[in-house]
Amino acid sequence: MTGAATTFCYDLNGQVIKVSASRPELWPSFDLMLGTMRVSEPVQPGFRINILETPALSEKPEGKLAFDGEVPLDGHCRVIDGADIVHLIFPGLQMASVHAEEGWAEIRVHPGSEVKWTLLMMVLDAALDAGGQHMLHTAGLTLPGREALVLIHAPSGTGKSTTSMALASQGFGLSSDDVMILSTTPGGTAAWGMPRKVKIHRNTATMLPFLSPCLGDTWDAEGEQAVSLDRLGEIIRIEDVRSRPVAALLHLARSADGQTRLMPMARTDAMVALATDNVRTGMTGLLPMQKRRMATIAALVKAVPTFTLEVGARPADAAALIRAVLDRT
Repeated sequence: MTGAATTFCYDLNGQVIKVSASRPELWPSFDLMLGTMRVSEPVQPGFRINILETPALSEKPEGKLAFDGEVPLDGHCRVIDGADIVHLIFPGLQMASVHAEEGWAEIRVHPGSEVKWTLLMMVLDAALDAGGQHMLHTAGLTLPGREALVLIHAPSGTGKSTTSMALASQGFGLSSDDVMILSTTPGGTAAWGMPRKVKIHRNTATMLPFLSPCLGDTWDAEGEQAVSLDRLGEIIRIEDVRSRPVAALLHLARSADGQTRLMPMARTDAMVALATDNVRTGMTGLLPMQKRRMATIAALVKAVPTFTLEVGARPADAAALIRAVLDRT
Protein backbone atom coordinates (compact mmCIF):
# COMPACT_ATOMS: atom_id res chain seq x y z
CA MET A 1 0.00 0.00 0.00
CA THR A 2 1.56 3.29 -1.05
CA GLY A 3 1.13 6.67 0.58
CA ALA A 4 -0.49 7.49 3.90
CA ALA A 5 -3.46 5.38 4.88
CA THR A 6 -6.86 6.95 5.39
CA THR A 7 -8.37 5.84 8.68
CA PHE A 8 -11.86 5.97 10.14
CA CYS A 9 -13.20 4.60 13.43
CA TYR A 10 -16.75 3.47 14.11
CA ASP A 11 -18.35 2.86 17.50
CA LEU A 12 -20.66 -0.14 17.18
CA ASN A 13 -22.39 0.18 20.54
CA GLY A 14 -19.19 -0.10 22.54
CA GLN A 15 -17.14 -2.11 20.05
CA VAL A 16 -14.88 0.35 18.22
CA ILE A 17 -13.50 -0.76 14.86
CA LYS A 18 -10.71 0.99 13.01
CA VAL A 19 -10.64 0.78 9.21
CA SER A 20 -7.47 1.75 7.34
CA ALA A 21 -6.96 1.84 3.58
CA SER A 22 -4.92 3.69 0.95
CA ARG A 23 -8.06 5.44 -0.29
CA PRO A 24 -11.62 5.78 1.12
CA GLU A 25 -13.16 4.39 -2.08
CA LEU A 26 -12.02 0.95 -0.92
CA TRP A 27 -14.74 0.80 1.72
CA PRO A 28 -17.71 2.84 0.44
CA SER A 29 -20.19 0.26 1.68
CA PHE A 30 -18.78 0.46 5.21
CA ASP A 31 -19.14 4.21 5.43
CA LEU A 32 -22.50 4.24 3.67
CA MET A 33 -23.87 1.85 6.28
CA LEU A 34 -21.93 2.96 9.37
CA GLY A 35 -21.28 6.64 8.67
CA THR A 36 -23.62 7.79 11.42
CA MET A 37 -21.55 5.74 13.91
CA ARG A 38 -18.20 7.25 12.93
CA VAL A 39 -16.17 8.77 15.77
CA SER A 40 -13.62 11.53 15.25
CA GLU A 41 -11.86 11.67 18.61
CA PRO A 42 -8.89 9.31 19.24
CA VAL A 43 -10.15 6.00 20.63
CA GLN A 44 -8.62 2.60 21.29
CA PRO A 45 -10.17 0.17 18.79
CA GLY A 46 -11.36 -3.26 19.80
CA PHE A 47 -10.85 -4.54 16.25
CA ARG A 48 -8.77 -3.35 13.28
CA ILE A 49 -9.50 -3.80 9.56
CA ASN A 50 -6.69 -3.14 7.07
CA ILE A 51 -7.49 -2.90 3.35
CA LEU A 52 -4.50 -3.31 1.02
CA GLU A 53 -4.14 -3.05 -2.73
CA THR A 54 -1.74 -5.61 -4.15
CA PRO A 55 -1.33 -7.39 -7.51
CA ALA A 56 -0.45 -10.66 -5.76
CA LEU A 57 -2.71 -12.77 -3.56
CA SER A 58 -1.71 -15.72 -1.37
CA GLU A 59 -4.48 -18.00 -2.60
CA LYS A 60 -3.27 -21.22 -0.94
CA PRO A 61 -2.93 -20.44 2.77
CA GLU A 62 -2.48 -23.23 5.27
CA GLY A 63 -5.65 -24.79 6.57
CA LYS A 64 -8.60 -27.00 5.71
CA LEU A 65 -11.11 -26.23 2.96
CA ALA A 66 -14.35 -25.25 4.72
CA PHE A 67 -16.34 -23.98 1.71
CA ASP A 68 -15.97 -24.00 -2.07
CA GLY A 69 -18.86 -22.63 -4.10
CA GLU A 70 -20.95 -19.66 -5.22
CA VAL A 71 -22.21 -16.82 -3.04
CA PRO A 72 -25.06 -14.50 -4.15
CA LEU A 73 -23.95 -11.56 -6.30
CA ASP A 74 -20.21 -12.01 -5.68
CA GLY A 75 -19.56 -15.34 -7.41
CA HIS A 76 -17.21 -18.23 -6.67
CA CYS A 77 -15.17 -18.24 -3.46
CA ARG A 78 -13.38 -20.54 -1.02
CA VAL A 79 -13.16 -20.47 2.76
CA ILE A 80 -10.01 -21.89 4.37
CA ASP A 81 -10.14 -22.81 8.06
CA GLY A 82 -6.63 -22.19 9.36
CA ALA A 83 -7.64 -22.67 13.00
CA ASP A 84 -6.32 -19.32 14.30
CA ILE A 85 -6.97 -17.60 10.94
CA VAL A 86 -9.96 -17.88 8.59
CA HIS A 87 -9.49 -16.91 4.95
CA LEU A 88 -12.19 -16.00 2.41
CA ILE A 89 -10.79 -16.07 -1.13
CA PHE A 90 -12.24 -14.95 -4.44
CA PRO A 91 -9.67 -16.57 -6.74
CA GLY A 92 -7.68 -14.12 -8.81
CA LEU A 93 -9.58 -11.15 -7.39
CA GLN A 94 -9.37 -10.52 -3.64
CA MET A 95 -9.30 -12.15 -0.22
CA ALA A 96 -9.86 -11.50 3.47
CA SER A 97 -8.02 -13.03 6.42
CA VAL A 98 -9.55 -12.82 9.90
CA HIS A 99 -7.23 -13.09 12.91
CA ALA A 100 -10.01 -13.34 15.48
CA GLU A 101 -7.89 -14.04 18.55
CA GLU A 102 -5.60 -11.09 17.77
CA GLY A 103 -8.51 -8.74 16.99
CA TRP A 104 -7.80 -7.76 13.39
CA ALA A 105 -8.56 -8.61 9.77
CA GLU A 106 -6.93 -7.86 6.45
CA ILE A 107 -8.55 -7.47 3.04
CA ARG A 108 -6.34 -7.67 -0.06
CA VAL A 109 -7.65 -6.53 -3.44
CA HIS A 110 -6.18 -5.97 -6.88
CA PRO A 111 -5.45 -2.29 -7.61
CA GLY A 112 -8.50 -0.44 -8.89
CA SER A 113 -10.95 -3.07 -7.62
CA GLU A 114 -13.90 -2.56 -5.31
CA VAL A 115 -14.09 -4.69 -2.19
CA LYS A 116 -16.80 -7.32 -2.55
CA TRP A 117 -19.80 -7.08 -0.25
CA THR A 118 -19.20 -10.63 1.03
CA LEU A 119 -15.72 -9.70 2.26
CA LEU A 120 -16.95 -6.53 3.96
CA MET A 121 -19.70 -8.37 5.79
CA MET A 122 -17.33 -11.15 6.85
CA VAL A 123 -14.87 -8.77 8.53
CA LEU A 124 -17.70 -6.67 10.03
CA ASP A 125 -19.18 -9.88 11.44
CA ALA A 126 -15.78 -10.75 12.91
CA ALA A 127 -15.41 -7.28 14.42
CA LEU A 128 -18.81 -7.52 16.09
CA ASP A 129 -18.08 -11.06 17.30
CA ALA A 130 -14.87 -9.83 18.95
CA GLY A 131 -17.05 -7.48 21.02
CA GLY A 132 -19.56 -10.16 22.00
CA GLN A 133 -22.15 -9.06 19.43
CA HIS A 134 -23.67 -11.09 16.61
CA MET A 135 -25.32 -10.08 13.36
CA LEU A 136 -28.71 -11.71 12.76
CA HIS A 137 -30.90 -11.74 9.66
CA THR A 138 -34.00 -10.36 11.38
CA ALA A 139 -36.08 -7.21 11.45
CA GLY A 140 -36.43 -5.31 14.71
CA LEU A 141 -39.13 -2.89 15.87
CA THR A 142 -39.84 -1.20 19.19
CA LEU A 143 -43.26 -1.64 20.72
CA PRO A 144 -45.43 1.52 20.84
CA GLY A 145 -44.62 3.52 23.95
CA ARG A 146 -41.87 1.11 25.04
CA GLU A 147 -38.12 0.66 24.57
CA ALA A 148 -38.44 -3.10 24.13
CA LEU A 149 -38.02 -4.69 20.71
CA VAL A 150 -39.66 -7.49 18.83
CA LEU A 151 -37.41 -9.38 16.43
CA ILE A 152 -39.06 -10.70 13.27
CA HIS A 153 -37.32 -13.55 11.51
CA ALA A 154 -38.01 -14.98 8.06
CA PRO A 155 -35.98 -16.08 5.04
CA SER A 156 -35.51 -13.43 2.35
CA GLY A 157 -38.62 -12.83 0.28
CA THR A 158 -41.11 -13.88 2.96
CA GLY A 159 -42.22 -10.34 3.81
CA LYS A 160 -40.07 -8.91 6.64
CA SER A 161 -39.89 -5.47 5.05
CA THR A 162 -43.61 -5.37 4.27
CA THR A 163 -44.51 -6.48 7.79
CA SER A 164 -42.00 -4.04 9.30
CA MET A 165 -43.44 -1.11 7.35
CA ALA A 166 -47.00 -2.14 8.24
CA LEU A 167 -46.13 -2.28 11.96
CA ALA A 168 -44.35 1.08 11.71
CA SER A 169 -47.57 2.57 10.32
CA GLN A 170 -49.27 1.47 13.56
CA GLY A 171 -46.86 3.17 15.97
CA PHE A 172 -44.01 0.67 16.15
CA GLY A 173 -40.51 2.15 15.76
CA LEU A 174 -38.22 0.77 13.05
CA SER A 175 -34.73 -0.31 14.13
CA SER A 176 -34.04 -2.37 11.00
CA ASP A 177 -36.05 -4.30 8.45
CA ASP A 178 -33.28 -6.84 7.80
CA VAL A 179 -30.19 -6.84 10.06
CA MET A 180 -30.12 -6.68 13.86
CA ILE A 181 -27.08 -6.92 16.11
CA LEU A 182 -27.70 -9.11 19.16
CA SER A 183 -25.85 -9.40 22.46
CA THR A 184 -26.52 -11.33 25.63
CA THR A 185 -25.78 -10.25 29.18
CA PRO A 186 -26.61 -11.66 32.61
CA GLY A 187 -29.52 -9.22 32.57
CA GLY A 188 -31.03 -10.57 29.33
CA THR A 189 -30.81 -10.11 25.57
CA ALA A 190 -30.54 -6.80 23.75
CA ALA A 191 -30.27 -5.70 20.13
CA TRP A 192 -29.77 -2.70 17.85
CA GLY A 193 -30.44 -2.21 14.15
CA MET A 194 -27.88 -1.80 11.39
CA PRO A 195 -28.53 1.71 9.96
CA ARG A 196 -28.93 0.81 6.31
CA LYS A 197 -31.38 1.76 3.59
CA VAL A 198 -34.67 -0.11 3.34
CA LYS A 199 -35.50 -1.84 0.07
CA ILE A 200 -39.17 -1.38 -0.78
CA HIS A 201 -40.67 -3.78 -3.32
CA ARG A 202 -43.37 -2.82 -5.80
CA ASN A 203 -45.78 -5.21 -4.12
CA THR A 204 -45.09 -3.63 -0.73
CA ALA A 205 -45.75 -0.18 -2.19
CA THR A 206 -49.07 -1.38 -3.59
CA MET A 207 -50.09 -3.00 -0.32
CA LEU A 208 -48.99 -0.02 1.80
CA PRO A 209 -49.83 3.18 -0.11
CA PHE A 210 -48.71 5.39 2.80
CA LEU A 211 -45.14 4.75 1.56
CA SER A 212 -45.74 6.54 -1.76
CA PRO A 213 -44.26 9.93 -0.66
CA CYS A 214 -40.90 8.20 -0.19
CA LEU A 215 -40.83 6.48 -3.57
CA GLY A 216 -39.81 7.57 -7.03
CA ASP A 217 -40.74 6.21 -10.44
CA THR A 218 -37.67 4.03 -11.02
CA TRP A 219 -37.45 0.41 -9.88
CA ASP A 220 -34.42 -1.88 -10.13
CA ALA A 221 -34.27 -5.29 -11.82
CA GLU A 222 -35.73 -6.93 -8.68
CA GLY A 223 -38.63 -4.45 -8.63
CA GLU A 224 -37.24 -2.60 -5.59
CA GLN A 225 -36.24 0.89 -4.51
CA ALA A 226 -33.69 1.62 -1.78
CA VAL A 227 -35.07 4.31 0.53
CA SER A 228 -32.91 6.16 3.05
CA LEU A 229 -33.79 6.12 6.74
CA ASP A 230 -33.90 9.92 6.68
CA ARG A 231 -36.57 9.81 3.99
CA LEU A 232 -38.58 7.14 5.79
CA GLY A 233 -38.25 9.14 8.99
CA GLU A 234 -40.60 11.71 7.50
CA ILE A 235 -43.52 9.27 7.69
CA ILE A 236 -42.59 6.67 10.35
CA ARG A 237 -40.51 6.60 13.53
CA ILE A 238 -36.91 5.51 12.96
CA GLU A 239 -35.12 4.42 16.12
CA ASP A 240 -31.50 5.33 16.82
CA VAL A 241 -28.86 2.63 17.20
CA ARG A 242 -29.05 2.29 20.98
CA SER A 243 -29.15 -1.26 22.25
CA ARG A 244 -32.61 -2.16 23.57
CA PRO A 245 -34.05 -5.20 25.40
CA VAL A 246 -35.70 -7.89 23.29
CA ALA A 247 -39.29 -8.65 24.29
CA ALA A 248 -40.13 -11.45 21.83
CA LEU A 249 -39.03 -13.38 18.76
CA LEU A 250 -41.56 -13.75 15.94
CA HIS A 251 -41.12 -16.22 13.09
CA LEU A 252 -42.88 -14.85 10.02
CA ALA A 253 -44.97 -17.08 7.76
CA ARG A 254 -47.48 -16.51 4.99
CA SER A 255 -51.11 -17.09 5.87
CA ALA A 256 -52.85 -19.76 3.81
CA ASP A 257 -56.30 -18.20 4.21
CA GLY A 258 -55.46 -14.48 4.09
CA GLN A 259 -56.00 -13.99 7.84
CA THR A 260 -53.32 -12.59 10.13
CA ARG A 261 -52.75 -14.49 13.39
CA LEU A 262 -50.16 -14.78 16.17
CA MET A 263 -49.58 -18.19 17.77
CA PRO A 264 -47.09 -19.55 20.32
CA MET A 265 -44.13 -21.34 18.71
CA ALA A 266 -42.14 -24.11 20.40
CA ARG A 267 -38.71 -22.84 21.44
CA THR A 268 -36.98 -25.74 19.71
CA ASP A 269 -38.72 -24.88 16.44
CA ALA A 270 -37.81 -21.21 16.82
CA MET A 271 -34.20 -22.18 17.51
CA VAL A 272 -34.00 -24.34 14.39
CA ALA A 273 -35.61 -21.70 12.16
CA LEU A 274 -33.34 -18.89 13.34
CA ALA A 275 -30.18 -20.99 13.27
CA THR A 276 -30.89 -22.36 9.79
CA ASP A 277 -30.92 -18.84 8.39
CA ASN A 278 -28.04 -17.43 10.43
CA VAL A 279 -25.48 -20.14 11.19
CA ARG A 280 -23.26 -21.44 8.40
CA THR A 281 -21.89 -24.97 8.55
CA GLY A 282 -18.85 -25.70 6.40
CA MET A 283 -16.94 -28.83 5.42
CA THR A 284 -15.02 -28.61 8.70
CA GLY A 285 -18.14 -28.11 10.83
CA LEU A 286 -18.93 -24.92 12.70
CA LEU A 287 -16.18 -22.31 12.79
CA PRO A 288 -15.60 -20.74 16.24
CA MET A 289 -17.50 -17.57 15.31
CA GLN A 290 -20.48 -19.63 14.16
CA LYS A 291 -20.43 -21.59 17.43
CA ARG A 292 -20.61 -18.33 19.38
CA ARG A 293 -23.47 -17.12 17.19
CA MET A 294 -25.32 -20.38 17.83
CA ALA A 295 -24.86 -19.95 21.59
CA THR A 296 -26.24 -16.39 21.38
CA ILE A 297 -29.28 -17.60 19.44
CA ALA A 298 -29.85 -20.30 22.06
CA ALA A 299 -29.68 -17.69 24.83
CA LEU A 300 -32.18 -15.48 22.98
CA VAL A 301 -34.69 -18.27 22.43
CA LYS A 302 -34.40 -19.32 26.07
CA ALA A 303 -34.91 -15.77 27.37
CA VAL A 304 -37.90 -14.46 25.39
CA PRO A 305 -41.31 -15.78 24.28
CA THR A 306 -41.41 -17.14 20.74
CA PHE A 307 -44.30 -16.93 18.30
CA THR A 308 -45.32 -17.69 14.74
CA LEU A 309 -46.77 -14.64 13.01
CA GLU A 310 -48.88 -15.61 10.02
CA VAL A 311 -49.44 -12.51 7.90
CA GLY A 312 -52.42 -12.29 5.59
CA ALA A 313 -53.88 -9.72 3.24
CA ARG A 314 -53.74 -6.93 5.84
CA PRO A 315 -50.31 -7.05 7.52
CA ALA A 316 -51.12 -4.02 9.70
CA ASP A 317 -53.55 -6.27 11.61
CA ALA A 318 -50.49 -7.86 13.22
CA ALA A 319 -49.89 -4.73 15.32
CA ALA A 320 -52.92 -5.21 17.57
CA LEU A 321 -52.21 -8.92 18.00
CA ILE A 322 -48.61 -8.31 19.06
CA ARG A 323 -49.57 -5.55 21.47
CA ALA A 324 -52.34 -7.62 23.02
CA VAL A 325 -49.88 -10.38 23.90
CA LEU A 326 -46.80 -8.35 24.83
CA ASP A 327 -48.47 -5.52 26.73
CA ARG A 328 -49.16 -8.14 29.40
CA THR A 329 -45.45 -8.93 29.78
